[in-house]
Amino acid sequence: MKRITDYRRLFGITKDTNLAELKSIYRNLMKEWHPDKYQDGDPKKLEAEVKGKEIITAYHFLVSISSETHETNKEEYLNTITTAGIDDFNYKGLTLKVTFMDGSVYEYFGVPKNVYNKFLNSSTQARFARRHIFEVYTRRKTTKVAEQE
Repeated sequence: MKRITDYRRLFGITKDTNLAELKSIYRNLMKEWHPDKYQDGDPKKLEAEVKGKEIITAYHFLVSISSETHETNKEEYLNTITTAGIDDFNYKGLTLKVTFMDGSVYEYFGVPKNVYNKFLNSSTQARFARRHIFEVYTRRKTTKVAEQE
Protein backbone atom coordinates (compact mmCIF):
# COMPACT_ATOMS: atom_id res chain seq x y z
CA MET A 1 0.00 0.00 0.00
CA LYS A 2 2.88 2.36 0.71
CA ARG A 3 4.10 1.96 -2.86
CA ILE A 4 0.66 2.85 -4.21
CA THR A 5 0.46 5.92 -1.96
CA ASP A 6 3.98 7.04 -2.87
CA TYR A 7 3.37 6.67 -6.60
CA ARG A 8 0.06 8.53 -6.42
CA ARG A 9 1.77 11.30 -4.45
CA LEU A 10 4.55 11.49 -7.06
CA PHE A 11 1.91 12.05 -9.76
CA GLY A 12 -0.33 14.18 -7.54
CA ILE A 13 -3.38 12.00 -8.25
CA THR A 14 -6.13 10.14 -6.42
CA LYS A 15 -7.41 6.61 -6.94
CA ASP A 16 -10.20 8.06 -9.11
CA THR A 17 -7.84 9.52 -11.73
CA ASN A 18 -8.53 7.99 -15.14
CA LEU A 19 -5.89 6.67 -17.55
CA ALA A 20 -6.08 9.67 -19.89
CA GLU A 21 -5.30 12.06 -17.03
CA LEU A 22 -2.55 9.76 -15.75
CA LYS A 23 -0.95 9.64 -19.19
CA SER A 24 -1.05 13.42 -19.51
CA ILE A 25 0.55 13.89 -16.09
CA TYR A 26 3.15 11.24 -16.95
CA ARG A 27 4.11 13.02 -20.18
CA ASN A 28 4.42 16.36 -18.41
CA LEU A 29 6.59 14.85 -15.67
CA MET A 30 8.82 13.17 -18.24
CA LYS A 31 9.23 16.46 -20.13
CA GLU A 32 10.25 18.11 -16.89
CA TRP A 33 12.61 15.35 -15.75
CA HIS A 34 13.98 13.94 -19.00
CA PRO A 35 17.79 13.57 -18.73
CA ASP A 36 18.32 14.80 -22.31
CA LYS A 37 17.36 18.30 -21.13
CA TYR A 38 20.73 18.48 -19.38
CA GLN A 39 24.24 18.44 -20.79
CA ASP A 40 26.87 15.93 -19.72
CA GLY A 41 28.52 16.97 -16.49
CA ASP A 42 25.49 18.85 -15.24
CA PRO A 43 24.68 17.56 -11.73
CA LYS A 44 20.96 17.79 -12.56
CA LYS A 45 21.41 15.17 -15.33
CA LEU A 46 22.06 12.37 -12.82
CA GLU A 47 19.12 13.48 -10.69
CA ALA A 48 16.91 13.57 -13.80
CA GLU A 49 17.97 10.02 -14.76
CA VAL A 50 16.98 8.70 -11.34
CA LYS A 51 13.75 10.67 -11.25
CA GLY A 52 12.90 9.63 -14.82
CA LYS A 53 13.25 5.94 -13.96
CA GLU A 54 11.10 6.43 -10.87
CA ILE A 55 8.41 8.17 -12.95
CA ILE A 56 8.40 5.39 -15.56
CA THR A 57 8.16 2.67 -12.89
CA ALA A 58 5.37 4.53 -11.09
CA TYR A 59 3.43 5.07 -14.32
CA HIS A 60 3.51 1.40 -15.33
CA PHE A 61 2.52 0.35 -11.81
CA LEU A 62 -0.39 2.82 -11.64
CA VAL A 63 -1.64 1.72 -15.06
CA SER A 64 -1.55 -1.91 -13.92
CA ILE A 65 -3.80 -1.25 -10.88
CA SER A 66 -6.19 1.08 -12.69
CA SER A 67 -9.87 0.14 -12.77
CA GLU A 68 -9.85 0.79 -16.54
CA THR A 69 -7.07 -1.78 -16.99
CA HIS A 70 -8.99 -4.23 -14.80
CA GLU A 71 -12.13 -3.71 -16.87
CA THR A 72 -10.22 -4.34 -20.10
CA ASN A 73 -8.78 -7.60 -18.75
CA LYS A 74 -11.84 -8.68 -16.76
CA GLU A 75 -12.71 -11.77 -18.83
CA GLU A 76 -9.16 -13.14 -18.68
CA TYR A 77 -8.95 -12.45 -14.93
CA LEU A 78 -12.30 -14.08 -14.16
CA ASN A 79 -11.28 -17.12 -16.18
CA THR A 80 -8.01 -17.36 -14.26
CA ILE A 81 -9.50 -17.06 -10.76
CA THR A 82 -12.38 -19.45 -11.46
CA THR A 83 -10.68 -22.20 -13.47
CA ALA A 84 -6.89 -22.08 -13.08
CA GLY A 85 -6.46 -22.96 -9.42
CA ILE A 86 -3.76 -21.68 -7.09
CA ASP A 87 -0.30 -23.11 -7.72
CA ASP A 88 1.68 -21.11 -5.16
CA PHE A 89 1.46 -17.98 -3.01
CA ASN A 90 3.68 -15.71 -0.95
CA TYR A 91 2.72 -13.13 1.68
CA LYS A 92 4.95 -10.24 2.65
CA GLY A 93 4.12 -6.84 4.13
CA LEU A 94 0.36 -6.82 3.39
CA THR A 95 0.99 -8.04 -0.18
CA LEU A 96 -0.23 -11.46 -1.23
CA LYS A 97 1.38 -12.75 -4.42
CA VAL A 98 -0.54 -15.62 -6.03
CA THR A 99 0.71 -17.82 -8.85
CA PHE A 100 -2.07 -19.62 -10.69
CA MET A 101 -1.77 -22.94 -12.49
CA ASP A 102 -2.15 -21.20 -15.86
CA GLY A 103 1.08 -19.29 -15.13
CA SER A 104 -0.56 -15.95 -14.26
CA VAL A 105 0.86 -14.14 -11.26
CA TYR A 106 -1.14 -11.47 -9.42
CA GLU A 107 -0.30 -9.27 -6.45
CA TYR A 108 -3.04 -8.24 -4.01
CA PHE A 109 -2.26 -5.16 -1.92
CA GLY A 110 -3.46 -4.30 1.58
CA VAL A 111 -4.37 -7.86 2.60
CA PRO A 112 -4.46 -7.85 6.42
CA LYS A 113 -2.58 -10.54 8.33
CA ASN A 114 -5.82 -11.93 9.79
CA VAL A 115 -7.32 -12.41 6.29
CA TYR A 116 -4.10 -14.08 5.14
CA ASN A 117 -4.19 -16.41 8.16
CA LYS A 118 -7.79 -17.37 7.39
CA PHE A 119 -6.79 -18.01 3.78
CA LEU A 120 -3.79 -20.07 4.91
CA ASN A 121 -5.89 -22.19 7.28
CA SER A 122 -8.84 -22.62 4.94
CA SER A 123 -9.57 -26.15 3.76
CA THR A 124 -10.54 -24.67 0.37
CA GLN A 125 -8.04 -21.85 -0.23
CA ALA A 126 -9.14 -21.10 -3.80
CA ARG A 127 -12.76 -20.75 -2.70
CA PHE A 128 -11.83 -18.57 0.27
CA ALA A 129 -9.66 -16.36 -1.97
CA ARG A 130 -12.42 -15.98 -4.58
CA ARG A 131 -14.83 -14.81 -1.86
CA HIS A 132 -12.56 -12.72 0.34
CA ILE A 133 -9.47 -11.63 -1.59
CA PHE A 134 -9.58 -11.74 -5.40
CA GLU A 135 -12.32 -9.15 -5.91
CA VAL A 136 -11.79 -7.20 -2.66
CA TYR A 137 -8.20 -5.94 -2.67
CA THR A 138 -6.28 -3.80 -5.14
CA ARG A 139 -4.54 -6.11 -7.58
CA ARG A 140 -2.19 -6.13 -10.50
CA LYS A 141 -0.98 -8.77 -12.86
CA THR A 142 2.77 -9.02 -12.58
CA THR A 143 3.69 -11.73 -15.08
CA LYS A 144 2.54 -14.70 -17.05
CA VAL A 145 5.05 -17.51 -16.78
CA ALA A 146 5.88 -18.90 -20.22
CA GLU A 147 4.50 -22.35 -20.83
CA GLN A 148 7.14 -25.05 -20.88
CA GLU A 149 7.24 -27.28 -23.93
